[in-house]
Amino acid sequence: MALSRRAFLATQGAAAGVLLAPGRLLAALEAATPPTPRLDDWKSVRSQFHLDPRYLHFAGFYIATHPTPVRDAIETWRKTLDENPFLTVEHGMFEADSDNLQSRVREVAAAYLGGKPEEICLTQNTTTGLALIYLGLPLKPGQEVLCTEHDHVVHHQSIRFACDRSGATYRKIPLFTQSSKATADEIVNRIRDAVRPATRVVGVTWVHSQTGIRLPIRAISKALSELNQKRDPQDRILLVVDGVHGLGCVDETVAEMGADYFSAGTHKWIYGPRGTGLVWARADAWARLRPVIPSFSDEEQYEAWIENRPERTPTSARRMTPGGFQAYEHQWATVAAFKMAQAMGRSRVAARVAALNGRIKDGLASMKGITLHTPRDPTLSAGICCFEVAGRKPEEVVKALLAKKIIASTSPYANVYARLSAAIFNTEAEVDQALGALRTSIA
Repeated sequence: MALSRRAFLATQGAAAGVLLAPGRLLAALEAATPPTPRLDDWKSVRSQFHLDPRYLHFAGFYIATHPTPVRDAIETWRKTLDENPFLTVEHGMFEADSDNLQSRVREVAAAYLGGKPEEICLTQNTTTGLALIYLGLPLKPGQEVLCTEHDHVVHHQSIRFACDRSGATYRKIPLFTQSSKATADEIVNRIRDAVRPATRVVGVTWVHSQTGIRLPIRAISKALSELNQKRDPQDRILLVVDGVHGLGCVDETVAEMGADYFSAGTHKWIYGPRGTGLVWARADAWARLRPVIPSFSDEEQYEAWIENRPERTPTSARRMTPGGFQAYEHQWATVAAFKMAQAMGRSRVAARVAALNGRIKDGLASMKGITLHTPRDPTLSAGICCFEVAGRKPEEVVKALLAKKIIASTSPYANVYARLSAAIFNTEAEVDQALGALRTSIA
C-alpha cells in the first residue's frame, strides 16, 4: 500500500522546531492565544468590539466585526503561518486528529450546535454550504424541490443550478399573507399542503433577512416527519435550512431542530472570522450526497486516489469540506468565536438580542406612518427588524439615518424594506437614540 500523506508527515517531525513538532502545534497555538476574557456583563462584551464610535451600528448582522478574542486568535495563527507556512499547514491539516486544527474547529462548533464533530463540514459561508448541499443531492427527473418565495437569492440559485443539472424541478410558495401577522400554524400548514408526491426536498430559511420573521423549524420538521411515515425511506422528504440569521442569536440546539441539512456562515451572529461557515448534518444525511469540490480533509479520498480505486466509505462531512488552500488563520480562529459564544451563554445572548430588538419593534410600532413587517411575537422573530415609512423609499430612510451617524440597511429583495438590527454590542440608549432619529426624520 502506498504511504499515506499523514504517515509521511509523521516521519518529518524530527526536523520541526518545538512549536511545530508533531503533537505540539495545536497546544502551542492555543497556549499562545490570549484566553477568552470575562464576559459577565454587557459592558465587558461591548468592549471586545472595536467599532467606529462616531456611528451607531444597527447593521451588524451583515458581516461581523471581529471581537478581541477572535482578532487575537487570527493574529496568533497568522504569525505562525507567516513564520513557517509549510510545516504549519502540513502538520495542522494532515497530522493525527489530536493535532488537526480543522478537527479542533469541528469539536468546539459541535459543542455549540449540540452535535458531533464528525457531523460538521467546514465552509467559507452560507452560500457555499447551500451549493454543496443542493448540488450534492442525487436529484433526478420527476422529483422536485419545494422552497419559499422569501428565501435569499443564493438559496434559490443553488436550487436552480441543481435542478438544471439533474432535470428535477423546483417550486416557490408563500408562507404567509402578511409577515407581521403570520402564525406558526399558518406557516406549517402552507408547507404541509404544498408537498406533492414528487417533492423530495423542502428548503427554508430560519430567519428571513427580508422581513425578520423566524420560522418554526421544529414544527415544520415534525410535519414533514409525519408525511415521511407514509413514504419509503429512499423517497423521504429532506429538510434543508439556511440558518445564518438564527445561529448565534437564538436559543436553539441546531442538532435537535429536525433539519436534515443546516447551513450557516459563522461570520455574522457568531462573530467568527470573516469568510467562515459550516454545514451540519448527521452521518446518514451526508451519505446521501455526492461531493462537489475535492477535499483536503478526507484521508480516504486521498488514499483512494493514490491507490487508483473508489472510496470505500460513504460520503462524510470531511469529504464534503471544500479543499484547496484557504485563509487558514481565519478558519482555525473560529475556535475563539465559539469559545466566546459559549462563555457568554447562548440563552443569555438570545435574551439580550430579543430584548433590544423588542425595544426597536415597540418603538417602530408606536410611530405614525411606519409599517412594521417583523412579527412582534419573540418566538417568530430574532434580531432583524424590518419596516417601511409611508411616502419614503427605504433607501431614503437609510440615507437619512446615516446622515445622523446611524447605520441601518435595506433588504436586497424584490420588496425592499428598511432594517434596524440590534446586536450584543448595542445598548438600550443607542436603540432609543436611533428611534428618536427616525422619528424626527419622518416628522
